[in-house]
Amino acid sequence: MELGNGLNLRAGRTYLPKRGETCSKVFSPGFAAEWTLEIPERPDLTIHDTRWDNGERDIVLQQPPLLPEMPAALVNLHGRLRAGIEPGPSGRMRIMAYLALPSPNGRRPSLKKALTTAALVDGCGARALRMLITRPGVTLDPAFDLRKPQDKETFQHAIHFPEDDAETPVAAYVLTRAVPVLRHSGWLLESDS
Repeated sequence: MELGNGLNLRAGRTYLPKRGETCSKVFSPGFAAEWTLEIPERPDLTIHDTRWDNGERDIVLQQPPLLPEMPAALVNLHGRLRAGIEPGPSGRMRIMAYLALPSPNGRRPSLKKALTTAALVDGCGARALRMLITRPGVTLDPAFDLRKPQDKETFQHAIHFPEDDAETPVAAYVLTRAVPVLRHSGWLLESDS
């Protein structure tokens, strides 16, 4: 799946057993679907979409056994700022569109939960976010025209998608968590329009 700025998301192994802590801080076994984020002229990043045995599901940037050289802000995103996936209305799933905000000193990025739609579009990249939201069965809540995003009220935006859609939540994670950090670190071109 092409995400703009030369980023490409590719599905990998679909059943990778793992044990760890869920979003609710419960230790559980589970299995992950592995995705690779290909970045032009940079090392690939590995993303895990994990379904835990306790019923939770989340997405996180997975730290490889041998970490290639990369900026501190990106290193500090590994294993942190995971995105939980929960049931939403009408049998669909949702992932919150919280935006990762890199720290100027390279420490761990923080999450900005309440954003204007314009700030969300700017952080994710306008073209990439529009492509994501126009996928079949995918919606942004609250809904706004992404070509003329509002810049007055802040909201906690959510991306809703069909339960059998494996790509959308991983792409949403990349756009909201990884892209702002990649751009801040100089690993991406400026936001696409």
